[in-house]
Amino acid sequence: MDDNKKEFKYAWGIDAAIDVIGGKWKPLVLYALNEKTLRFNEILKVIQPKITQRMLTKELRELESDGLVTRKVYPVVPPKVEYSLTETGKSLMPILDQLCLWGCEHMRDDIEFLCDEND
Repeated sequence: MDDNKKEFKYAWGIDAAIDVIGGKWKPLVLYALNEKTLRFNEILKVIQPKITQRMLTKELRELESDGLVTRKVYPVVPPKVEYSLTETGKSLMPILDQLCLWGCEHMRDDIEFLCDEND
C-alpha cells in the first residue's frame, strides 16, 4: 500500500468551484460586490428581503475565508466595515455574468431584474 498517495479534496474542478460559490446566497453576494465596495447594510439592502443578517454574515465569512472577498475594518466609532472583491473574486464575474444571462434567456418571465447584456 502506498502511504504517499495524495488525498484530493475534490474530484473535479467543477466540484471545487461549486464548493466555493455554491448555494443560494454566495453568487448574489459576489454579484452585489461586482461594481463597488459595499458596507454590510448596503449588501443586505441589495439582497433583502430574501437573506437574513445572520446568513449574510456567515456567507461573507466563508467568501473571505475562500479568498473571494476582502473585509476592511476602519478604527472608528461606530465601527465601519467594507467588503470588496479580491482579484480571485473578480475573476468569477464573467462566469456569474454568463449564469445571469442564461437565467434571463431561459426564465425571463420569472425575473424581476434582467442582466445588463452589454457587460
